[in-house]
Amino acid sequence: MKLQVVIHPAEEGGFWAEIPAFAGCVSEGETLEETLSNVKEAAEGWLEVAAEN
Repeated sequence: MKLQVVIHPAEEGGFWAEIPAFAGCVSEGETLEETLSNVKEAAEGWLEVAAEN
């Protein structure tokens, strides 16, 4: 599954990312790589919760 991920610079440094198709699915990280890894994990969690409901 391919999803659009929008990455933003964080005011305090690092980055934060959101997946617009998944309401409230956001994460952050110090580097782009960490941010992408974290948002992937957040998306997996989001999908698990959605499947339970």
